[in-house]
Amino acid sequence: MLDLTIAIPVRNEEKNLAACLVAIGTNLAQKIIVIDSGSTDSTRAIAQAHGVEVVDFKWNGQFPKKRNWFLQNHRPATKWILFLDADEYLTEPFKNELRSALSNTTVSGFWLNYTIYFMGKNLKGGYPLKKLALFQVGLGEYERIEEKEWSKLDMEIHEHPVLQGAVGQIRSRIHHQDFRGIAHYVVKHQEYATWEAARFIQAQSAADKSRWTLKQRIKYRLMESVLIGPVFFIGSFVFMGGFRDGSRGLSFAILKMSYFNLIYCKIRELRISNNIPAS
Repeated sequence: MLDLTIAIPVRNEEKNLAACLVAIGTNLAQKIIVIDSGSTDSTRAIAQAHGVEVVDFKWNGQFPKKRNWFLQNHRPATKWILFLDADEYLTEPFKNELRSALSNTTVSGFWLNYTIYFMGKNLKGGYPLKKLALFQVGLGEYERIEEKEWSKLDMEIHEHPVLQGAVGQIRSRIHHQDFRGIAHYVVKHQEYATWEAARFIQAQSAADKSRWTLKQRIKYRLMESVLIGPVFFIGSFVFMGGFRDGSRGLSFAILKMSYFNLIYCKIRELRISNNIPAS
């Protein structure tokens, strides 16, 4: 087994968790832990049925959120930590590359690549999904953002880990497929938009932007422009090949365009309600 802990933050994930745990298997990581935020469905029972330890997390609306709280209060004894969402499923090519990468590396962490499933099928085009979700324990944690209850999101969603040292990449993809449907997708992204708008307002006065990724820098430059939605749509559907997925690709690009337009509107609303001048 790898010198690795896999931590899965959850809340009401009964539709996804079992398949996630099966995909991990029993001989990959030394430890698998589910971090639960008061699930009211059978999430906890599913984890226990698979012999997985469950730790309980209750967010107080401030820093730290779930992942940083876990790192601070349940520090893994393994060298590596992989944060995996319940709707993410490890593939055999990924597990093989993971074993090879961790056996001989000098980096502190790895960017991971994901497929995106939409309406039951893997998308061929669109912007690629990447996360810095695998790193050495003790060499970093997720960026500190003083949220003060901007939203009900108790888990680091768009925050990135800030690591000491170099970062590599595992190219084999993890499957990302949420079985909770379009309605859940829309509600979830409404919450994300609220968080993103408040984060944008706070970021304008943030002293240290030097650790932002290139993606963060581009995103925050565009967020206050009404063009952010159309720019995303053209980039995703045209230049990144979303058109190859036909009607599914078009629908996905429109949904994401609507999401970014919602962020723009929420930023404008916050500026008006708080008498904050445009930058």
